[in-house]
Amino acid sequence: MAGILISPSKYVQGAGELKKLGEYAEKYGKKALVLITSSGFKRVGELVKGSFDGKGAEAEFNYFNGECSKTEINRLIGVVEEQGCDMVIGIGGGKILDTAKAVAYHKSMPVLICPTIASTDAPCSALSVIYTDEGVFEEYLFLPANPNLVLMDTEVITKSPVRLTVSGMGDALATYFEARACKNSGAATCAGGLSTSAAMALAELCFQTLMEEGVKAKIALSAGACTPAVEKVIEANTLLSGIGFESGGLAGAHAIHNGLTVLEECHHMYHGEKVAFGTITQLVLENIPSGELEDIITWCIELGLPVTLKELGVAEATDEKIMAVATAACAETDTLHNMPFEVTPETVCAAIKAADAYGHYYLGD
Repeated sequence: MAGILISPSKYVQGAGELKKLGEYAEKYGKKALVLITSSGFKRVGELVKGSFDGKGAEAEFNYFNGECSKTEINRLIGVVEEQGCDMVIGIGGGKILDTAKAVAYHKSMPVLICPTIASTDAPCSALSVIYTDEGVFEEYLFLPANPNLVLMDTEVITKSPVRLTVSGMGDALATYFEARACKNSGAATCAGGLSTSAAMALAELCFQTLMEEGVKAKIALSAGACTPAVEKVIEANTLLSGIGFESGGLAGAHAIHNGLTVLEECHHMYHGEKVAFGTITQLVLENIPSGELEDIITWCIELGLPVTLKELGVAEATDEKIMAVATAACAETDTLHNMPFEVTPETVCAAIKAADAYGHYYLGD
């Protein structure tokens, strides 16, 4: 099996870049379906509209219905066809971006990704996570190409709720550990081959950046400041984690996240918050040294990432609920089987219980 690394065609990060979106877009087509939420339009809609003034492309705005589901994707395909759009632009968070990528894939057209938050590593990837209309994980849609452009306006992102960027750090936390597991097991990555040294180096840099800059970035964001630490964390959450997870591979952390989606109590939690707990659970499965585990858990606590099932919204963590999560995480088609050892619902259930107990211990509960 060959080593493969994939990435977006172009990545742009800087303050005020969303004002140039029309200039970027006219290089890809004449009419863009711009997918955005109503609240997102209130934040940046006029800015985006203004960026198309006098440019060789126009924007057709449409509000996102809230889930990256087949129902929503098919609805938007109809809008593209009806309005004669020849490219798709996603502006917002992970599910909007995944939906934009899926619509563009089905219509064989360019896609431009413009996150207004740094809450997941979805923007750079050739992947859409498909959910049911009710928000339960359904499947991964692997795409033949990464986005044509990923545009990160750090001025806009800095104004987003701090919790969202912290959630992005939770998502990015998994990158190195899952890539390491895939490398050790020889598992194929999301890119369709073995991990490369470049992908592992980016995944490790992602982890190092989070450990060194994460807490500083949270404090700065809480003060409304875009500092070098914030810029580094935005890049880690988006570019380093995006390339790292895709070309490095997924393993336990994201599978456990997917398992947690079967519990309705967890639906209000952000993707990265559930992934952070999934990472701790994966590390328990791997039985890493206690000092390393303590470092990760205390880092999560300092940032406000959940380290217990209670913090994830599960008030009563019964054996039945935990086994349901473990069974879903061990689905034949999920990535838990990329771990370099055999996993079963029973061993995953035990790891979830232990991760929860360690979280309570370090919280002093």
